[in-house]
Amino acid sequence: MDKTSTANQKHINSSSAWVMVSLMMVAYIFSFVDRYILGLLIEPIKADLNLTDTQIGLLLGPAFAIFYATMGLPLGYLADRSKRITIVSIGIFVWSLATAASGFAQKFWHLFLARMVVGVGEATLSPCALSIINDSFPPEKRGRPIGLYTTGMSVGPAAAYLAGAAVLTWTNSAGLINIPILGDMAPWQLAFIIVGLPGIILALLVYMRKEPERPLDHNPSGNLREGIGDALKFFAKKKWVYASFILPASVMTTIAYSQAWVPAMFERTWGMEAATYAYINGLLLLAFGPISNNGAGWLCDYWEKKGYEDAGLRVLILGAIMLLPTGILAPLMPNPTWCLILYTINTIGTALTSSSALVTLLRVVPANLKGLSVAFYLMCISLAGLLIGPTAVGILNDNVFGEQGVRYSMALVPLIIGTPVMIMIPFMRKHYLKELEEIKK
Repeated sequence: MDKTSTANQKHINSSSAWVMVSLMMVAYIFSFVDRYILGLLIEPIKADLNLTDTQIGLLLGPAFAIFYATMGLPLGYLADRSKRITIVSIGIFVWSLATAASGFAQKFWHLFLARMVVGVGEATLSPCALSIINDSFPPEKRGRPIGLYTTGMSVGPAAAYLAGAAVLTWTNSAGLINIPILGDMAPWQLAFIIVGLPGIILALLVYMRKEPERPLDHNPSGNLREGIGDALKFFAKKKWVYASFILPASVMTTIAYSQAWVPAMFERTWGMEAATYAYINGLLLLAFGPISNNGAGWLCDYWEKKGYEDAGLRVLILGAIMLLPTGILAPLMPNPTWCLILYTINTIGTALTSSSALVTLLRVVPANLKGLSVAFYLMCISLAGLLIGPTAVGILNDNVFGEQGVRYSMALVPLIIGTPVMIMIPFMRKHYLKELEEIKK
């Protein structure tokens, strides 16, 4: 073993690698808190700013997606060349400040612009975080750290719901709150400020960490250069390999982001206040989400050791089978109890899919394209999920089912988007298995 490999192995075995993963997970949690808090505040924001459901859908989806998705590729390019810790810490600071600034919005466009900036900041995180994790652990041990990182996908919304429930309960009981210098503020405005400001402290903590060395790794792309244009040509050449995990993951994000309407659905359908729903759902996410994410990582590693080279893809398919039917049926349940039960199963399927998709991706991408590949993956699933999910529900509400028929909008979107992808899974899996065979040659 050469000196470089020995140094990397020492770093891999050090506890600092897990400390780094934990910090990245906390950042991921914060990103989801700042992203999901808007969904809890739909009704008061609609009332105060006189917005339609379509406008709310634009805030929940496209406003955030415009830069979150498109900035991913250049930021992934930087992640493959620059100091990733610096990029992430700046990103955390930017999105946290933008979330707090959302509390000062007076018009639709104010919130739209703030959400765009949140998207810019959050686009820095996953390309850098997953590149760091990739360089900190050997291939056969990446499942668990990636599972821990993606735990933020379930803990983040849980934290958003619980924090939002606490803030809404407190502020709603007081009505308008007078803040020195800032003056009178509505509960929804204060909620944005409260959840946004702690991220500034986290940005400083991340900035103080030391990132790992970049190890030499297998490069199946041969003489592929590292520019974005060349990377896109490589992705196009391997389109069905990437589609094998990108399309199921896109179904997952479409369903997940459309669920930003769930608090409004519970309030409009069953009269459950947003704070009550947030508290119940937050506890359910906290109970089942982290176990599912880490369980996905463990299952990927277990099947990998058993000799299944497509272990990640197997877990992804299992998750997709769980999340699609529950995403369709949950809104149609006759009462909130059964709806919550199905959404809990949906959470488990989402966790399995999100964690294993990243393991599946990192298994087949070149070493010099880890950051760009993650950014490309996130761009695809974010554009699908954010542009289609919440926006389609809002449009269907305003033009087909009406505000009180939001449950039917939420059931129809995953049915239309998910069914064709599920039919294509066996075909796409063949291409992924063929790619694994080529890598071994």
